[in-house]
Amino acid sequence: MSSTQAALWVVVLLVAIALVFDFMNGFHDAANSIATVVSTGVLKPAQAVVFAAFFNVVALFVFHLSVAATIGKGVVEPGVVNVHVVFGALMGAIAWNFITWWYGIPSSSSHALIGGICGAVIAKAGASALVAEGIWKTVIFIFVSPVLGFVLGSLMMVIVANICRSTRPSKVDKWFRRLQLISAGAYSLGHGGNDSQKTIGIIWMLLIGTGHVAQSAAMPPAWVIICCYTAMGLGTMFGGWRIVKTMGQKITKLKPVGGFCAETGGALTLFLATALGIPVSTTHTITGAIVGVGSTQRMSAVRWGVAGNIVWAWIFTIPASAFVAAIAYWVSLKLF
Repeated sequence: MSSTQAALWVVVLLVAIALVFDFMNGFHDAANSIATVVSTGVLKPAQAVVFAAFFNVVALFVFHLSVAATIGKGVVEPGVVNVHVVFGALMGAIAWNFITWWYGIPSSSSHALIGGICGAVIAKAGASALVAEGIWKTVIFIFVSPVLGFVLGSLMMVIVANICRSTRPSKVDKWFRRLQLISAGAYSLGHGGNDSQKTIGIIWMLLIGTGHVAQSAAMPPAWVIICCYTAMGLGTMFGGWRIVKTMGQKITKLKPVGGFCAETGGALTLFLATALGIPVSTTHTITGAIVGVGSTQRMSAVRWGVAGNIVWAWIFTIPASAFVAAIAYWVSLKLF
C-alpha cells in the first residue's frame, strides 16, 4: 500500500471514529432531550427517543453551520491540525463520555470535545496554537448557558403560574401534557442543531488539515453534514437511560408544567447559542433550566447534592479530556 493510500485510510478511520463520537453524543445526551418528558409521564421511553431523534435530524434543515465553523476553523490556528491531533481529540472526548455515561453523570460531550482538541493541540504545538477567541467563547458559555437556562426556566415557570393561578390543577396538567410535546420537540431541535455541528466541525477540521478540503471553503461537503445529523439521531434513538434517571428524577420532581418550562427555557438558550455559533453544552443548559423550575417551588425542592456532583463533573470535563487527548496524541505518533 502506498503512503498516499495509507494516509487516506487513516482519514477514513478518523471520520468513522468521529461518527462513533457523534453517535455516543446522541446516546449520552438523549437524556437532555427526553428526561423531562419521560419523568412527567407524557411519553413512554421508547416513544420519547424516536420523537427526540426525529427532531435531532430535522435540525439539519433549520440551523446554519455557525457552530461547525467555530469548531472547524475557529479554535486552532491553520496548519496545526493533522491526523494525530484529530485522533487525540476524539479519544479524549470519547473516553470522558464513556466514563461519565457509565457512572450516570450528565457531563458535556461538547466540552469533552473542546478539551480533547486543546489537549492534542497543546501536546503538538503548545497553547499558542489555539485561537483564544474561539476557546474563551466556549469556556464563558460553560457558565452562561446553565445560568441562562436557569433564568429562562424559572421565568417561564413564574409566568405560567400567574397565568394559570385560577385554573384547576387537573386542567393545567391536561394542557401542559400536550404543550410539553411542543417544548420537547423544540429542545430536541436545538440539541440536534448545536451538538451535531460539533462533529461536523471536527471532521471539517480533519479534511482541511489533510488537504481534502480548502481552508477557504464556505462549508464542509454535504456527506459530512448528512452523516453527522444521522449519527446523532441514531444515538438518541438508543438512549442513555442511566442519565435519564438522574436528569428527570434525582435533581427535582417535575410535573408536565415544569417540564414544559424547563424545555422551553433550554430550547431558547440553545437557539441563541447556535445562532451565535457558540458550541454550548446541552447538558449544562437543561440542568440549569430544571434547577430553575424546581427552585421556583421552594429551594428545598432541588436536590442540591446531586446538582453539586454534576457541577464537579462539568469542572473536570475539559482538563480530564485534554489529559487523555494528549496521551492519545503521543500514542498515535507510534501507531501511524
